[in-house]
Amino acid sequence: MAVSIGLHVSPEFSAMLERIDGLGGVLEADADAAEGLGRLTEEVAGALLGAGVVRAALPQSLGGHEFSPRQLIETVERISYHDSAAGWTMMALQLMTGTTAAYLDAVAAADLFPDVAGGDHALLAGHGTRPGRAVPVEGGYLVSGSWQFASGMAHATDIHSAVQVEGTGELRVLAMPKSQVELVDNWDVLGLRATHSIDYHCADEFVPATHTYVATTTHPANGGAIYRLGLVNMSAIGHTGWAFGVGRRLLDELKLVAATKSGTRNAAVDTAQFHAEYAAAEAKLRSARAWAMEVWRGIEGTLDAGELASTEQDTLLRLALNHATWTVQDVGQTVHRWAGTAAIRRGPIDRFLRDLGTGTQHITSSPTVLQNCGKWLSGAEPRAHWEFLDLTP
Repeated sequence: MAVSIGLHVSPEFSAMLERIDGLGGVLEADADAAEGLGRLTEEVAGALLGAGVVRAALPQSLGGHEFSPRQLIETVERISYHDSAAGWTMMALQLMTGTTAAYLDAVAAADLFPDVAGGDHALLAGHGTRPGRAVPVEGGYLVSGSWQFASGMAHATDIHSAVQVEGTGELRVLAMPKSQVELVDNWDVLGLRATHSIDYHCADEFVPATHTYVATTTHPANGGAIYRLGLVNMSAIGHTGWAFGVGRRLLDELKLVAATKSGTRNAAVDTAQFHAEYAAAEAKLRSARAWAMEVWRGIEGTLDAGELASTEQDTLLRLALNHATWTVQDVGQTVHRWAGTAAIRRGPIDRFLRDLGTGTQHITSSPTVLQNCGKWLSGAEPRAHWEFLDLTP
């Protein structure tokens, strides 16, 4: 098995951020067109994939860059700063493709990831919170189900989905060709319009056992320590980075509005109240980011030592994501309040606020997750552990 013990910190990180910033103008120029299409433009998607954004999440043993958690957070943050929908799309493709590459063994890896360094590999999109059904048959499973919120599906070649095995109740994740499912073009929303987060379904499609893995695994077949986080904890990485990229961009946009309006008659941005609220928003965003990075720094140390994250760390990474999401939502309200008509006319503030309003509804930042974090931290359930987003006694 091509597995390493310590945490890999990629030397490609700085160059990646430079490449993303170099694409910033293209991302911003195409943002309106992407909303009209309901997906990223081919130019933007191709440029980001060509820059190695998804490769950043793929195991080094297969030819990927295998960024560390904090490197992935900053990567998604930087893309999201330029375009929140592009950041969300790439975050989803990173997660689904990277974990599939890590948790499927040699047969599937050879099929789906033959030459990662050369750009020859699958791109996966899909969803797993409502599992489909897998009926065991010789060599694999007959899979049926209906799934939602397949962000990035327009750019995917293959499907990532959760299924429950009939007879055992075991939860597994599969990889199957996109051609085996029927796509439902129903992503009609106000925010994150360009993410193509559509529904899809299939009935009695054969999937080889080699192309499935146990959904709760923390034992990668490929790659290093980061993949010992498991699928759900890996998802928190990208969502955390997305929130901070959106929050930073909104505050920077408000700063531009203030510079334009300052000195005009009765300008609200010249009041002491505006200055105080802008400062408070800066403090909230910077504090949330600093704490999230502190949490992930500790987790990286644990992984580098060859250990699994503790229940305390599992709790804190969920809490840090929840806190980041709702802190940025609060920052967004400040921006909306002081930006005036710039917040309602077509432009970056309007688009980022709409995307933020949709992004906050993701299940990983739900009130239930926050309640479960409180149960553990308050000592109400000291022997509990996390199974996906549930705290189980």
